[in-house]
Amino acid sequence: MQVNIAKKVAADKAATFIQPGMTIGLGTGSTAYYVIMRIGEMVKDGLEIRAVATSVESEQLAKAQGIPIVPFSEISGIDIDIDGADETDEQLRLIKGGGGALLREKIVAAASGRMIVIADESKLVQQLGKFPLPVEIIPFAHELTMRKLEQLQAAPALRTRDGKLFVTDNGNYIADCHFGEIAAPEKLHAQLNDIPGVVENGLFIGLASTLIIGTDAGEVRMYGRQD
Repeated sequence: MQVNIAKKVAADKAATFIQPGMTIGLGTGSTAYYVIMRIGEMVKDGLEIRAVATSVESEQLAKAQGIPIVPFSEISGIDIDIDGADETDEQLRLIKGGGGALLREKIVAAASGRMIVIADESKLVQQLGKFPLPVEIIPFAHELTMRKLEQLQAAPALRTRDGKLFVTDNGNYIADCHFGEIAAPEKLHAQLNDIPGVVENGLFIGLASTLIIGTDAGEVRMYGRQD
């Protein structure tokens, strides 16, 4: 696998915030891959932590690297959640869900004392919306839910993979919504989640506290909380 320098340096920087004894939330996706690999190296070097994963894919990768994965029933909280983003602005408002794990990612982020977002500089935008906004919907009467999304001018399209409808780890569908520029993310978040049949949407508002942007030159820029 060819190393993406920007993603790797962002992941390596995020891993420096991990302290012994912490419970860590592990994100999902191509950028989260690098932080899981880095944490695996740290565990092999003697770091003692516990972790929870936001997807079956991330859980399997973490276990393969020797990272102790524990059931959610055995934790009282999550110290740090480290995850990627499909888009982010400088106010740390995010679009997530390109990997299909947005619901679990949001549950873990909301339960964490701190969410650290890692991304390459292509993901930093002035205004959210160029990346289609994923919305997780239940299969039952999904046609009706799609019509409600259409009424919001979402231009929704059910996600497919290998010619079949994509199904999340939760057994749901993903409607990728093409809003264009999202002028009021907070308002849209509420409008989407008010639709019966919508489980959750990929707008992460008020959850991230630190954003780490990696560059192809191997440098990092940080936004939000930096301690």
